[in-house]
Amino acid sequence: MRKLNIIGWLSVIVVAVVLAIHFIPVERNVSTVPAGQSFERTEKVPANVAAILKVSCYDCHSNNTRYPWYSELQPGASFMAQHIKEGKEELNFDEFNDYSKRRKKAKIKSIISQIEKDEMPLKSYRMMHGGFNLSTKDKKELLDFFNKLN
Repeated sequence: MRKLNIIGWLSVIVVAVVLAIHFIPVERNVSTVPAGQSFERTEKVPANVAAILKVSCYDCHSNNTRYPWYSELQPGASFMAQHIKEGKEELNFDEFNDYSKRRKKAKIKSIISQIEKDEMPLKSYRMMHGGFNLSTKDKKELLDFFNKLN
């Protein structure tokens, strides 16, 4: 009988902790300026490439994220916030124009390499967005554009 009481209390504690983490505030990545706007203007990004970047890159690599319904649920919200923070630290298209020429070149080389190796968008992003993958055509359009910038 004593074991059931301990298990019961542990269950109550686990449920309480799970409910409590839903009240932990998470910073949202939302800007009044549309994602990638300055990058697209200064780098003269064609409309087809801009559309691909918007769908596959800007959520993690800009100052403006489109949040899906599950981003309100913990611990997913915290995971997503951390993921976005790390993505923006690595590359932020909204701040790309502030990078030095050398850093821009390095980022472009990295973008090309990660597209070629199918490393971006991340598999976790693809899974959470209905198995989204860049098509062969999308990859070619991105690679053609970034190789011209390189």
